[in-house]
Amino acid sequence: QVQLVESGGGLVQAGGSLRLSCAASGRTIENYAMGWFRQAPGKEREFVATINWSSSITVYADSVKGRFTISRSNAKNTVYLQMNSLKPEDTAVYYCAADRAPIAGRDLNSYDYWGQGTQVTVSS
Repeated sequence: QVQLVESGGGLVQAGGSLRLSCAASGRTIENYAMGWFRQAPGKEREFVATINWSSSITVYADSVKGRFTISRSNAKNTVYLQMNSLKPEDTAVYYCAADRAPIAGRDLNSYDYWGQGTQVTVSS
């Protein structure tokens, strides 16, 4: 079993930056693909970004491409999401997820483990 704990969320003004962290415990995630998803009030959970086990492949939602960067440290068993140029429409609860496969995609149903989420609020 893998436990995932997100941190780094908060309130920020439009144009600002935040860095989310996702710390894994229970076992190493070095062979797992990792992803970030978000869910705004009244909306379905949506894909944000994913990174494969070796960090050689990253995929982003069009809405965050060029502003967000996903990265990982297998030594620290941690995944990050650097969010720059934040917009009010980025406001959501952000979730970290792990897929036992070495590479994953946009489908949230393929992910096996989920964190509890961290709130990101962007004010205009």
